[in-house]
Amino acid sequence: MDDPYHNNTDYPQQDEDAASDATEGADEDDQMYEGEYQGIPHPDEIKEARRAQEEEGGEESLPEQYESIMEDCGHGRFQWMLFLVLGLALMADGVDGFVVGFVMPSAEKDMCISNSDKGLLGLLVYVSMMVGALVWGGLCDKIGRRKCLIYVLTIDLVFSFLSCFAQGYGFFVFLRFCSGFGIGGSIPIVYTYFTEFLQMDKRGEHLSWLCMFWMLGGLYASFTAWGIIPHYGWGFAIGTQFQIHSWRLFMFVCLFPALAALIGVVFMPESPRFLLENARHDEAWMILRKVHDTNWKAKGEPERVFTVTNIKTPQTQEDEFIEIQSDTGTAFQRWTVRKMTMLQQVMANVMSLSAPELRLQGLFLVIVWFCMAFSYHGLGVWFPDMIKYMQYEEYESKVRVFHRERVERFHFNFSLVNQVHREGEYIHDKFANIEIKSVKFEDSLFENCYFEDIRSTNTFFENCTIKNTVFYNTDLWQEKFKNCRMENTTFLHPKKGCHLNFQEENDIVIYLVSFLGSLAVLPGNIISALFMDKIGRIRIIGGSMLVSSACTFLLLLSFSQGAVICWQCLFYAVSVAAWNGLEVISVELYPSSKRGTAFGILNGICKFAAIIASFIFAAFIGITKIIPIFLAFVALVCGGLVALKLPETREKILS
Repeated sequence: MDDPYHNNTDYPQQDEDAASDATEGADEDDQMYEGEYQGIPHPDEIKEARRAQEEEGGEESLPEQYESIMEDCGHGRFQWMLFLVLGLALMADGVDGFVVGFVMPSAEKDMCISNSDKGLLGLLVYVSMMVGALVWGGLCDKIGRRKCLIYVLTIDLVFSFLSCFAQGYGFFVFLRFCSGFGIGGSIPIVYTYFTEFLQMDKRGEHLSWLCMFWMLGGLYASFTAWGIIPHYGWGFAIGTQFQIHSWRLFMFVCLFPALAALIGVVFMPESPRFLLENARHDEAWMILRKVHDTNWKAKGEPERVFTVTNIKTPQTQEDEFIEIQSDTGTAFQRWTVRKMTMLQQVMANVMSLSAPELRLQGLFLVIVWFCMAFSYHGLGVWFPDMIKYMQYEEYESKVRVFHRERVERFHFNFSLVNQVHREGEYIHDKFANIEIKSVKFEDSLFENCYFEDIRSTNTFFENCTIKNTVFYNTDLWQEKFKNCRMENTTFLHPKKGCHLNFQEENDIVIYLVSFLGSLAVLPGNIISALFMDKIGRIRIIGGSMLVSSACTFLLLLSFSQGAVICWQCLFYAVSVAAWNGLEVISVELYPSSKRGTAFGILNGICKFAAIIASFIFAAFIGITKIIPIFLAFVALVCGGLVALKLPETREKILS
């Protein structure tokens, strides 16, 4: 199949109005304008047309002209192909948001991760995504949407792939941090990129459809985790030091959406609006003509001709800079000056967002983003942790307590599970080839005992006396003996690494919770997409947040795992409309030269709110549920009321 987006594709001769006549009557010795063969208007013709329009006083501004061109190009095959490619990039971001949570129960045992280190991993991943959103959002306004998205997906793919094989925790954290820095920039770029190929009456609906791919990422991650991680036999080992368990295979499978998106983006063109903002008229004109021809050919009207001959392009400081620097200094000096200038331009873009005309509405938008992210991500942590706590309470209620038992010359050849042994005496006993799970020995005596081939989980010895005892090929380490007194005790061939029990560490309920939560977004997403352009962004955002705040009170009635799952699904189904509206209004509110920068800052604030909420909401698990619910309620009400102060943008031409 021919590639409709290749820059060297030949096109049929256009009408005389669209062809350049700048070379008519020229001498054979004169240099031929190469754009004539592709129907690109000659630069001299463009300048003359501009002067004529300025003299007549009827020059159309770039935003208005661009909107007219997009309406002429229509909405068709090209936009749907771009929709699929960018959707896969958004899906990759959604998958990354679930990966760490799904692999952590296995990874913390496989790599002997302590609770403090486990919290550090989650924190660093969110921090890296926040930094990535800020950096790549600003860069995409200066070096291009397509180019930045290629960089983002490549960084994510490379470091995520390497993290599948990292055996040490420190290296694993570093690789996940780098991966998060890459994929963290995908959301600002994707929405900015897609917006600039949509006409005004299509933006709200189709940007909302695009949001569905983040939900599909959650479904993909939870479904594949459910199907892969619990299967211990799907891994393999190379020697004793290099082991690939099934949770690493799951991480590898999670690379597929990003890989597919990267391949697709390579064949997509740059945003013509970005090119026009940077005075690259010819490239923008060719891309717009390809969009036009692709859409109308697919609609059965290949005879329709792209009649635009001139598009307004502002002169930028960057153009002047390039002209000055192109023939001066060494290559390294030019490269250094260009990069420093680009950094200055990015910072100037950031500072320009505080201009009076953008300051107040920008502040309102920041408040709404923060409130929405705080409540959504906070409850996103609270739901699964609450279910785990309920499971733990139920498990603890079934604990068996043994008090002052005396066991002598007995062979324990059966597993010990969920037990507490207090002030017991074990004389000449043998514990061989068994699993000890959730067992605590308190103030007990072990004398002349023998432990062999023991696998333990959440097992501890506290204030015990251990005499003349041998531990052979066990994973009972020193930290599992708290305030114990040992006399003539020997540890032979202790097991390296941590015991990984896939059946116990991968409760399918957690995967089911994430799967149902992602699936519940579907109806809310469909409804918001259908009504985004009919009732407006502001009503969608404000109404969704206020209704979501009411839904949080139902969480006070959650006294079982089933109730928590039910209210979680309801909350996600209602709140997704607010997310859709926020993402649509964020790209419509800011001018094209600042769109990626502004969205990157807003997305960075979203990640910052998620970090704060994760710590606050997790701290109250097992203590009280009133405070987390109250905090979520207040945030949603405040955000919903502030959202009603935002300007409506459904009939706004992209500035």
